[in-house]
Amino acid sequence: MGQKKTGVYIYNQTKETFLAFQVKVADSVLSRMVGLLGKRALEPESGVWIVPCNSIHTVGMLFTIDVVLVDKNFKVVGVHEFLRPFSITRPNLSAESVIELPPHTIFKSGTTIGDQLVIERYEAKPTSPVDSLTSSLPAGKR
Repeated sequence: MGQKKTGVYIYNQTKETFLAFQVKVADSVLSRMVGLLGKRALEPESGVWIVPCNSIHTVGMLFTIDVVLVDKNFKVVGVHEFLRPFSITRPNLSAESVIELPPHTIFKSGTTIGDQLVIERYEAKPTSPVDSLTSSLPAGKR
């Protein structure tokens, strides 16, 4: 069988738009240090959510990103569009975490400071034809 994928999706509740569907959570010391280093680009509708974090750098990165800073209630407290490699953002003391996204995501989603985001975990389970059939059967027939 296939391996379960876990991550989060990010939805802008204020603007009713999605920022990303496949966001990796970087919440360990190592995953926060590595972040996007070594990658050549971010896939469309993907990203990295760095928790906790209130500023980032793109030293050593090879591509441009959009950055959204959020507080503990997932309210947007800062945005950086088209942040180029070898840049450093100033610490935002209101921010609890940072979301790194492909370039132009902020523009496409209309995200601005003050917007309320929804960040939720999901589990994408690979389905097979047998799984589809059994899930549609009543509980006693499985």
